[in-house]
Amino acid sequence: MKKFVLAVAVITLLMMDLSAQEYKILTSVESIVPMGIGRSRIINYAQEMDASKFTTERTQGTDSNQKDVKRKDLKIDELEETKLLNFYSATGINFQNIASNDAVISSKLTELAQQGWELVFVTSGVESDGGETDGNGIFITRYIFKR
Repeated sequence: MKKFVLAVAVITLLMMDLSAQEYKILTSVESIVPMGIGRSRIINYAQEMDASKFTTERTQGTDSNQKDVKRKDLKIDELEETKLLNFYSATGINFQNIASNDAVISSKLTELAQQGWELVFVTSGVESDGGETDGNGIFITRYIFKR
């Protein structure tokens, strides 16, 4: 009987590991536009999507039904925006703004961890200011969670 109970417990634990996992992506966008005129935010979607509705298959390599997928249908209406400060102020790079953003982002990551989300991957990219004639730039970070 003990072996049976042990076997059931092991099988139950294995089945829990095989259960479907849920993923979530949180994105921070921090402006690196000079003079602090850019916009910086943490973006968190509040509406679930079903990617299969926007996925088509090709036949014979060239035939595709992508024209049946409308871009307007991909846009969600429900999202959460958390304001962040821009990296630059009128006098240049602002380290106080960076520290403030770190505190806000840490708060958001902690909130998600308390909801049972586990941070599994972080990726970032920069489109930097290209000099006098550019004046544009963002620093984007994607935080990928699972539970």
